[in-house]
Amino acid sequence: MAFRSFLVRPFAKYIARSIARWSAQAVDCQEKTMRQIVAQAAITAFGRDHGFSKIKTYEDFKQAIPIRDYEDLKAYIERVKSGEPDVLWPGRPAYFAKTSGTTSGVKYIPMSKESTPLHFGTARNAAFNYFAQTGNGAWLDGKMIFLSGSPELETVNGIPTGRLSGISNHLVPAWLRTNQLPSWETNCIEDWEEKLERIVDETVNSDMRLISGIPPWVQMYYERLLERTGKRTILEIFPNYSVFGMGGVNFEPYRAKLEELVGGPIDTFETYPASEGFIAFQDTFPENRGGTQGPPPTNPGLLLNVNAGMFFEFVPADEIFKENPTRLWLQEVEIGVNYALVLHTNAGLWGYSIGDTIQFVSKNPYRIVVSGRVKHFISAFGEHVIGKEVEESLLPVANAAGIRIVEFTVAPQVTPPEGGLPYHEWFVEFDNAPEDLEKFALQVDAAMRQQNIYYDDLITGNILRTLKIRPLRKDSFREFMKSEGKLGGQNKVPRLANDRKIADWLEDWISL
Repeated sequence: MAFRSFLVRPFAKYIARSIARWSAQAVDCQEKTMRQIVAQAAITAFGRDHGFSKIKTYEDFKQAIPIRDYEDLKAYIERVKSGEPDVLWPGRPAYFAKTSGTTSGVKYIPMSKESTPLHFGTARNAAFNYFAQTGNGAWLDGKMIFLSGSPELETVNGIPTGRLSGISNHLVPAWLRTNQLPSWETNCIEDWEEKLERIVDETVNSDMRLISGIPPWVQMYYERLLERTGKRTILEIFPNYSVFGMGGVNFEPYRAKLEELVGGPIDTFETYPASEGFIAFQDTFPENRGGTQGPPPTNPGLLLNVNAGMFFEFVPADEIFKENPTRLWLQEVEIGVNYALVLHTNAGLWGYSIGDTIQFVSKNPYRIVVSGRVKHFISAFGEHVIGKEVEESLLPVANAAGIRIVEFTVAPQVTPPEGGLPYHEWFVEFDNAPEDLEKFALQVDAAMRQQNIYYDDLITGNILRTLKIRPLRKDSFREFMKSEGKLGGQNKVPRLANDRKIADWLEDWISL
């Protein structure tokens, strides 16, 4: 064990013990958080408008604070942007995290002096907990990279403003910066393809030990490294590479291809960060590591971050757009139910629906999986198919047949140009396509019918015909994301949609 990992090891064990304590007392942590943030925000304009001083119980809390999206909070946020203090949270924000919305344009998500340290702090704690659980701290003694957005920030009435991944670069402590690549100058390059070439320049001869980022963009990084060096695997270039960190998407669709590029399985740890708060992180790890682990038999989920200034509510996903939906807090949730996630934070977000849906896979401790997006579903015929269902239909069938998927998305075909019954149309970029595409599609359809009983009823009742798979040419999804100005960074391909915007664009990329 080298010097840096030796020094960090006792602190990593302390962090792991702390996580074990608060995760065992999750409900108490959440109740305490609710009371604390309400008390702190009672002096704000929002707190006065919503009678925070009278809130004593969770029932009071629900009555006082409606569920909102960004548009509903925008009037308050505009006051914050204008420089007014004490609007949503005491004082003024430390940062604004800029995100793009489909209906609201650019969103400005406040990050307070209380909430900001918890973003980097949770990422650090997740990594240190991995060290404590596995004994692998060697990544601290070499170079590491996080494929992120530009750290250059603008100011909005004196408030530093930028993408969350860019803001996060400002939070990295000095002792860790000496390990971090790429350089600040390279990280500031906006064009993803140009930036990627410079990242390869700076890292190809370095002792890379931890690589982190969104899987499809990490795949591009791997491929450019192999092209540059002529090597067959990443482990030939980086023999000490031992940890891959990721967040924001399900890793399973990318696992086989990334492991092929790397030259075998390596340890992974998964996180669930968002501009609104650091929601969850992986806290358990397979016992067989160091090149022998395969995909876990079941997803153990991510530990809900209940001790980080956020009070969570959960709304059954099919009720989120109702005027008075069912609202639950942590002690009321059930395993396997699809919930829309609602946040109340120590940055001044109140009743904020972040647009994600989750399911609990454990209540001791509370662990979740991300099941999709509130607005990313197919329900052209009342089936309400969600992201988790399409992933869990396609991937096991592909894995069993030794077929690797690069990327995919699903859309309804309501009025087929060839006539006949409507169907779900799956646009799939294969790394190695099935020999019998029709047989493969029927197997995926059978798996989909097991995942969603409403879809099964529609097939059985001859309302829908079985799904169609459209194989796509290489780099189809990369070109789509490039056309949208969303190549690289933290941008993700939507797995399904109730419209045909993506599908119509991809039709020209179908492999005939």
